[in-house]
Amino acid sequence: MKALVHLLSRTKLYWGLLLICLIGALISPHTSSGHNIFLSYGNLTDVLRQVSITGLVATGMTMVILLGGIDLSVGSVMGFSTVICAMLLTKPGWTSASVMGVPAAILVGGAAVALAARFVFAGLARGRYVSAGRRREVSLTRWQSMGIPGLLGLLAAIAIGWWTMNQVPAKFGVLGVLLIAPCLAMVLGGINGLLIVAGRLQPFIATLAMMVSALGIARLTAGSDNAVVPVYTGTNATEAFELLRSMLWGVLPVPSVFFLAAICLFGAILRFTTFGRYAYAIGGNIEAARLSGIKVAQVQLTAYLLSGLLAGIAGVLFVAQYRQGKPDAGTGLELDAIAAVVIGGTSLMGGRGGLAGTFVGVLIFGLLSDILQLQNIDSNVQLVMKGLIIVCTVLVQEQNLGQLVARWRFRRSGEAQADPRTAEPHRPPSAAKAQLAREDLDEAS
Repeated sequence: MKALVHLLSRTKLYWGLLLICLIGALISPHTSSGHNIFLSYGNLTDVLRQVSITGLVATGMTMVILLGGIDLSVGSVMGFSTVICAMLLTKPGWTSASVMGVPAAILVGGAAVALAARFVFAGLARGRYVSAGRRREVSLTRWQSMGIPGLLGLLAAIAIGWWTMNQVPAKFGVLGVLLIAPCLAMVLGGINGLLIVAGRLQPFIATLAMMVSALGIARLTAGSDNAVVPVYTGTNATEAFELLRSMLWGVLPVPSVFFLAAICLFGAILRFTTFGRYAYAIGGNIEAARLSGIKVAQVQLTAYLLSGLLAGIAGVLFVAQYRQGKPDAGTGLELDAIAAVVIGGTSLMGGRGGLAGTFVGVLIFGLLSDILQLQNIDSNVQLVMKGLIIVCTVLVQEQNLGQLVARWRFRRSGEAQADPRTAEPHRPPSAAKAQLAREDLDEAS
């Protein structure tokens, strides 16, 4: 029995998802032919498409929250990425978007290649291999283990610079915007990380400042006359961009493929790599992690870089979905992402949770919105209901609901015992002793 209760406690999130699906199926309206609208394949794929943008942002947010941090800037960073993507698609020549985007792509792309090569060559320098029954060290000089990755990064930066500059006279294509917009978003995420790591700012303050700044940069980039940058594939933008909003082999929406790939990739990183173990250790106790020799600053900086990267990809998918770039496209998105992460069981204190729970939390949020819309419930009422559900979910996930009920029951029982109609009056110890003494004297006499 205890094992069953423990299993139900560990899987309560998945039972909650199943319960929401069951409620949606039972109360869903039906078509004229009798088909359940909620369970229809088209409706479920639409839900998956709609939650993909929030899911990508929530994936990056999970890694930040596991470290005990927070990133309030992801919504503004995503809005900035939509403006960059829309301008690159629709405006040829050297615009403000390309002037910022090309150097960022060269810098980030070259650094990423150099860093990846550095890990590979550092592993080779420490590794051993077996040949003809003998174990032999792989000997690499210091120049080989450090200079070769730097050379590869430089070559990658030159290649990216040559390719992107050839794109500037005409309009950028799909690969161009998928390269430049996330790289610019990574730069903003890197600034967040540097403010926290080097500037010793609290994550709340640093990312709050970036949230405001990124919104202003996005508006300046778009221009005062362009509150919205429209994107019409086949007219002012390449028709190939339509690929990002299509169905992959007629089975899954392309945005959901990005979301699922991010969940699988970063879920594996958190579970099977040293970065993941370090993230949980830092979130559990940052001082103990630092004293254990973990490079806390590098892990924190990497988490904020990845959060910016995923927000940039979400911005490109937003443009593909809604055919426009808006500086305020991500307003409130950071709150939805945090809510999905918390519903998924990741503790805001850090050190506990994971991307499997975040995936379920994103689905719960999306299915709940879909059910409320199918019932034609007022949008303001939907916001109130979502808030209540978030509070109740966190109470259950943090196991505070049981403690709250236990305290309430204990208080009620205490009041019942103190009720003079149901309990004997309380006497101080001295009065009780005096009464016993008088009774003894009476008996003796």
